[in-house]
Amino acid sequence: MGRRLTLYIIIGMVLGIVAGWILHSSLAADDPRLAQWADYFKLLPDVFLKLIKMIIAPLVFATIVTGIAGMGDSAALGRIGGKAIAWFLSASLTSLGLGLLLVNLFKPGVGAGLEPAEELGKLDTAELTLRHFILEIFPSSAFDAMANNNILQILVFSLFVGVGLTAIGEKGAPVVRGAEALAELMLQITGYVMRFAPFAVFGALGSVIGTRGLGIIVTYGVLVSEFYFAMFLLWVLLFLVGAIFLRGRVITLFRYIREPLLLSFSTASSEASLPKLFEQLDRFGVPRRVSGFILPLGYSFNLDGSMIYMTFASMFIAQAYGIHVPIGSQILMLLTLMVSSKGIAGVPRASLVVIAATLSQFGLPVEGIALLLGVDTFLDMGRSATNVVGNAVATAVITRSEGMLQPLHDPDADVPPAPTDSASGGRHGLNVDPEQYEA
Repeated sequence: MGRRLTLYIIIGMVLGIVAGWILHSSLAADDPRLAQWADYFKLLPDVFLKLIKMIIAPLVFATIVTGIAGMGDSAALGRIGGKAIAWFLSASLTSLGLGLLLVNLFKPGVGAGLEPAEELGKLDTAELTLRHFILEIFPSSAFDAMANNNILQILVFSLFVGVGLTAIGEKGAPVVRGAEALAELMLQITGYVMRFAPFAVFGALGSVIGTRGLGIIVTYGVLVSEFYFAMFLLWVLLFLVGAIFLRGRVITLFRYIREPLLLSFSTASSEASLPKLFEQLDRFGVPRRVSGFILPLGYSFNLDGSMIYMTFASMFIAQAYGIHVPIGSQILMLLTLMVSSKGIAGVPRASLVVIAATLSQFGLPVEGIALLLGVDTFLDMGRSATNVVGNAVATAVITRSEGMLQPLHDPDADVPPAPTDSASGGRHGLNVDPEQYEA
């Protein structure tokens, strides 16, 4: 199913662009039927994303609980968590710095002479505070966190459950087995949901092209192309660092995550690819107890694509309005984005909220965000895919540094084999010989 699904997704992308172009060419912009048909197209990705969100909370909970309970070694948990945070902070700073460097080099907004064309709507920047961030980490209700798919809060609750199960030993064994069964069930459901992915891709692109036309790609072509070049350089950096640890397997990693990348890119949602990314990292040889801990953490703290977008977008707006921002202020802006972007959990339209708050703080026109709304979908497609790359490389590298990387499995197998980690064949043990699995 693997190769066929990739092919079907690509076919869906092409057909979506063609269908959107036909729709846009057939109906006038003010024709109410255009909006109606675009809404019908958009129904497909909306349904797909709802199905994906249905899976995420129980999958994240089950994988973290079984992973921590299986580790048994709190020192290993702390060591992996420390490496993950160190990687996330370094990657975020690199992404922000690269975006700032390239936007000053390319100057995509200089001479734009653009005027805000759309209403921004309400962005609740008042919640973007240290108090909000700290409170947002801790759930007042596990059920509320799961109902809202708040990954950070689910992570905290799952940590407590996993550590608690480790502490009570055999008494918690039935709960651990239940969590393992739940994880397998969610992956089986993921397989069913993924069959709908090509239709979701078709609908997403059909809706965007239908309402805005192919011209929207050309209108902001300079900004989009330069932003994608910046993300390409970030991908190269990430894979080069990955190659230091993974050596030749870093190329194989890219091949294994091609489907999650396509899903995130075509639906403009990092979240859409999370269940599939779990599966592919299984096949790459990352034990579920490691990916189940690092990936949810990464989806809260390691959004490399969003990071590079924030500096790029902020400086593009300043350039478009002809406002000179001294290098000292740019560095302060970078550090502000570095901190504030870690507090966006639970805030609607997160990237735009962070950018709006930063623009306001540095005296730049907040309404300039309207300049980006026309192509935000296309920019979001790239940054969502980049978020997937960043988290996949981080997870694989940290796993390799712990000596836990397993042999490769067939990336296109319908059912991913569960990586075993111990000499006894258990799924969650820590008795791994690091030399056994050299790349």
